[in-house]
Amino acid sequence: MVSIVLEVTCSLVVWLFLYTCFCYWNKHHSYEWSCRLVTLLHGVIVTCLSGYVALLDGPWPLTHAGSPNTSLQIRVLSLTLGYFIFDLGWCLYFQTEGNLMLFHHTLSICGMIMVLGLGKSATEVNAVVFVSEITNPLLQTRWFLRKMGCYHTFLGEVVDFFFVFLFLVLRIGGGALIMYAMVTSPDPSWLLKAGGLAMYVVSLGFMVEISCFVRRKMLKKYHSWTSLRSRNAPVKTNGHLTAH
Repeated sequence: MVSIVLEVTCSLVVWLFLYTCFCYWNKHHSYEWSCRLVTLLHGVIVTCLSGYVALLDGPWPLTHAGSPNTSLQIRVLSLTLGYFIFDLGWCLYFQTEGNLMLFHHTLSICGMIMVLGLGKSATEVNAVVFVSEITNPLLQTRWFLRKMGCYHTFLGEVVDFFFVFLFLVLRIGGGALIMYAMVTSPDPSWLLKAGGLAMYVVSLGFMVEISCFVRRKMLKKYHSWTSLRSRNAPVKTNGHLTAH
């Protein structure tokens, strides 16, 4: 247990050090810019690591929920836990996020601490980390594109599409499968099951926000299309078409 605490502490120190370096290298940008760079880097690294653990190294989370933690799972969760502690502290200090995101971070931290303390169930929690973090790099890319004035481009459309697609397929669809495997298995702790269900409810809350975003974006595109069509349509005068 002492080694796990040391790993989490080292992880926290590393993320703080990276944030400090980004702030130093990007003095002309805001503190949020540097924090999101850390978030982007964490999202890429942890998505790759947790994906490897869940899909290749094993055990399979849909059939081995509640199984003992492996050394690789412990390292991935320690790395992630250190980041979430850093990010929660940053969000609380700068007050940039809403209650839903703060609740998400708090649940994530409590869940990982419980799993690392119990010595089991890292299999399903690691899978949850994978389906949750895989959309994070795209989310941060959207923010950077906005700040650089490149969001309303083809690249912005591609990023939005894959963000929404991966969120619905993996975080909502894949998350539902993981939650079902966790709840129906007799091995995970009942408290962890409750936390997992709460995390899924938070994901549903994010889905509502994303659905509102998609609706607004589609309505905006529809209004733009109808406006363009009306401007390009030929005008009739006394039954005859007139040129614009």
